[in-house]
Amino acid sequence: MTVAPSRAADEAPPSPASSPTQSRWRTTWPLLAGVAFTLLLIVISLFVGVFDITGHDDGWMIFGVTRVPRTIALALAGAAMAMSGLVMQLLTQNKFVEPTTTGTTEWAGLGLIVTMIMIPGASLLTRMVGAILFALVGTIVFFLFLQRVTLKSSLIVPIVGIMLGAVVGSVSSYVALKTDMLQQLGIWFAGSFTSVVRGRYELLFIVLAVTVLIFVIADRFTVAGLGKDIATNVGLNYTRVLMLGILMIAVVSGVVTVVIGSLPFLGLIVPNIVSLFRGDNLRSNLPWVCMLGIWVLIVCDIIARTVIAPFEIPVSLILGVVGAVVFILLLVRSRRYAR
Repeated sequence: MTVAPSRAADEAPPSPASSPTQSRWRTTWPLLAGVAFTLLLIVISLFVGVFDITGHDDGWMIFGVTRVPRTIALALAGAAMAMSGLVMQLLTQNKFVEPTTTGTTEWAGLGLIVTMIMIPGASLLTRMVGAILFALVGTIVFFLFLQRVTLKSSLIVPIVGIMLGAVVGSVSSYVALKTDMLQQLGIWFAGSFTSVVRGRYELLFIVLAVTVLIFVIADRFTVAGLGKDIATNVGLNYTRVLMLGILMIAVVSGVVTVVIGSLPFLGLIVPNIVSLFRGDNLRSNLPWVCMLGIWVLIVCDIIARTVIAPFEIPVSLILGVVGAVVFILLLVRSRRYAR
């Protein structure tokens, strides 16, 4: 006996599918909101400071000489350090590494000191080249050392990097002490934007080029992050991509160390927070990593400028406290999910 379908079921309209326009808008409006929030923070940063630019005749001149370069440096350094942390996490397959937890920043500082000793009165560009070369060597040393580590847990890898960084940092302190440069070493690693003025920050646009290049070849980094065997099987030159990523990390670390100083944990916390809320889709996460890096650094800088106004504390101090707390929370969360 054949049962005829019910009239209600026969006449029920199909569930309407989302149109391409609606689907595109659902993914676009959060990005637009993020860009708007970024611009808002930039405007706030431009007008935060002890000096009243509207109450002095030379106020707008000071605005162009100090406030604008400082805010541009904040945006460039925040985005670039966050992206370099993301690249390092992909290449090491570990979410707890970034330039300041792998010794790259310490190597850049050592290169800065050696350059100043060998070339007294070296220009900013010359010091930057020295820092980049040493950061490149240090990052390669870390990856070579990592290949010899049999236990590559989420905790062992950053511990190895921090250990290497501590050794290099001790060498830098010894050399600086012997050459009466210890005070300059402390100033360089303070991570402060106080000295960022017109004529000093322009070299930071180098890291903008690196950030754009990461967007272009993000898919290659994604494949390389799957491991050497898989990357080679799909036709990717793993060694070339690895060396390109190491070079990018060294350039960003060297430039930021010379112009700004150390920015601890920024490249670690930003990619992890983005992955926590958006998953591990690298291509769609890249804009959010850039924007969140800018947000974190600008907010920390605003706090550094206002917490003991009219004085200012290094932004690395605020960033280190925030980063350490987030780092511990991420470690606790990873251990909880590992059980």
